Amino acid sequence: MNQWDSATCPGYNHHPSTHPSSNNNLNPKKSSIPTPFSCLCLRLTACNMATLEAAAAIPGLRFRPQQPTLNPPRTRLSSSAVGRKIHRLSLKCCSLVEEQVSKAAAFTEDETSLIDALIGIQGRGRSASSPQLQEVERAVQKLEGCKGVPDPTSSSLIEGRWQLMFTTRPGTASPIQRTFVGVDSFNVFQEVFLQTDDPRVSNIVKFSDFIGELKVEAVASVKDEKRILFQFDRAAFSFKFLPFKVPYPVPFKLLGDEAKGWLDTTYLSQSGNIRISRGNKGTTFVLQKETEPRQKLLSAISSGAQVKEAIDEFITLNRGSAIKSEIELIEGEWLMIWSSQEETESWIENAAKGLMGKQIIRPNGNIKFLVDILFGLKFSMTGKYEKSGFNTYDVAMDDAAIVAGPYGIPAEMETGFAIELLYSDEKMRISRGYKEILFVHVRS
Repeated sequence: MNQWDSATCPGYNHHPSTHPSSNNNLNPKKSSIPTPFSCLCLRLTACNMATLEAAAAIPGLRFRPQQPTLNPPRTRLSSSAVGRKIHRLSLKCCSLVEEQVSKAAAFTEDETSLIDALIGIQGRGRSASSPQLQEVERAVQKLEGCKGVPDPTSSSLIEGRWQLMFTTRPGTASPIQRTFVGVDSFNVFQEVFLQTDDPRVSNIVKFSDFIGELKVEAVASVKDEKRILFQFDRAAFSFKFLPFKVPYPVPFKLLGDEAKGWLDTTYLSQSGNIRISRGNKGTTFVLQKETEPRQKLLSAISSGAQVKEAIDEFITLNRGSAIKSEIELIEGEWLMIWSSQEETESWIENAAKGLMGKQIIRPNGNIKFLVDILFGLKFSMTGKYEKSGFNTYDVAMDDAAIVAGPYGIPAEMETGFAIELLYSDEKMRISRGYKEILFVHVRS
């Protein structure tokens, strides 16, 4: 994090040339003052240590090592001064760590239920099945019945940029919503600024960091404690490769009432992290300011940017729970949404090795691979799995067929490999399988 990158702990050097265990000409024993970091380690209480252990699971959170110096300052500090300095350092470090840990747990139980319902839904609701939509609607209604911020439109928590995580798509949805919202590789935001001289609500489609974005702006006003009135008045594309904005070709002034609307905030979390809104066209929106780790990983997969790095970060964040308890292969239908496969074999070889399509985990050690081919044709292969070690399973597949409705053409194929579970919950699974390939599955 930036606040850690810009901060240094005085006297702490983790550079090999100045570490006490190093064999070199710079001998720390010559100094009459112990390093503050060694004092800090001695003075930390059990609570401090637990906090730092929690910090170790937060990716990017670290002390920046200072560069070694051949002429260290010779200023002598009294033992009491050193003690006071270390005490302040300990309190500052612990408070910053606790702040990062609290951010990771900034969602209530009911809010987490909504996030769980959203995991695995692609296209921000476009590809959701009826059971998935029902689960989201139940979670939304439960939050709307909870005690959120009582007057959201007058609260400072509603101000700022919100990321759109889910929306329903009625036939009356706007052209922007129909065209861009369902594309996972785009990020969609809504900016709300009501406490200014020029109150506005803006919808933003960010195509990528390299291409640019489309921003559609509306003049806004507050009608009551929940409702915002708006009227779109301008829009433009901002491309990274152009020094000017390109107007969006919509004559808002000629649209009249079609350019007007309202937006009700039916739930705003006390933390200011989740907002649920319903629009005048019957659309429901779920928006977030802070996303939880699984959502960040899925967002990286959708954009295709630095996915391996995002997986490593996620695994590091969850490493503590994985060590403490064994991960089980959970039953259900699991859709593969990403793999690290680089060398491509024939599609039927990929299908037989679980490199595409769905994995269906059944009771009593039964497993099935299912891949849609075209025109109703499917590739199906069944087999067995059994536990072989800590978080590992051996898989043997031996019954393949090309299936069309109730009919199937057998295919003589056999394959076997091991699966190592790196993370799994009721909604998402990360594993390592055939040829050490990494997989991310979501439960469908």
